[in-house]
Amino acid sequence: MQYTVQKLARMTGVSPRTLRYYDEIGLLKPARISSSGYRIYGQPEVDMLQQILFYRELGFGLEQIREIVTDPGFDKIAALQKHRQALCKERSRLDDLIATVEATMAAYEGGYIMKNEDKFAAFKKQLVDDNEHKYGDEIRARYGNQAVEESNRKVLEMSPEKYEEVSNLSEKLRITLAEAFQTKDPGGKVAQQAAELHRQWLGFFWDRYSPEAHMGLVQMYVDDERFTAYYDVEQPGTAAFLRDAVRIYTGLK
Repeated sequence: MQYTVQKLARMTGVSPRTLRYYDEIGLLKPARISSSGYRIYGQPEVDMLQQILFYRELGFGLEQIREIVTDPGFDKIAALQKHRQALCKERSRLDDLIATVEATMAAYEGGYIMKNEDKFAAFKKQLVDDNEHKYGDEIRARYGNQAVEESNRKVLEMSPEKYEEVSNLSEKLRITLAEAFQTKDPGGKVAQQAAELHRQWLGFFWDRYSPEAHMGLVQMYVDDERFTAYYDVEQPGTAAFLRDAVRIYTGLK
């Protein structure tokens, strides 16, 4: 079966303009151009469009998708398996949120008393799931499965009071680190205050603290561009500055 842009658009719900744009950026090229100048798509292109839409649904950017699907080693079956895993996680997340909404409605209607902790359980679970999706492989490789599972458990069991406490501490750390960065002195008083606040923040997630683990974490902030982007969003160089401050704080080289 072959499709023109218009036929493919009607079948898939993707606009003709979008299909033409995908062609222009090299994301989805037609199988051929007809003698009349029409783009013609075959079954491989239809299958690839489905993959592209899966990745879009999962939040990938077009440039990311292009790099993935044009890789010579791209495996459609393996990609579908990953899509399924991601979608099952999303379904589980939505089920948790729906259950929370229903329980809250029942509580408002007088069916039963809902504990405050239960009102936020789904949101904390989503926080853990997001961190696992973004950083899970790196964190587990560095600290081991047991340490990560313990950290996740602490988040899931965190009381509303503790959650508010760690949120306030995170904001205090952000402000202090920004002030310290302006001094350009990682060994200065304000920078060392930031390092101490960072150690306190870790206490909400780690069962055991060690200077070596602390130093390893802030080094990862520099080595991994995703962490670097988070810390450098307002002031480039902040991640490296925090690492240098923690190096002095811990006394490690």
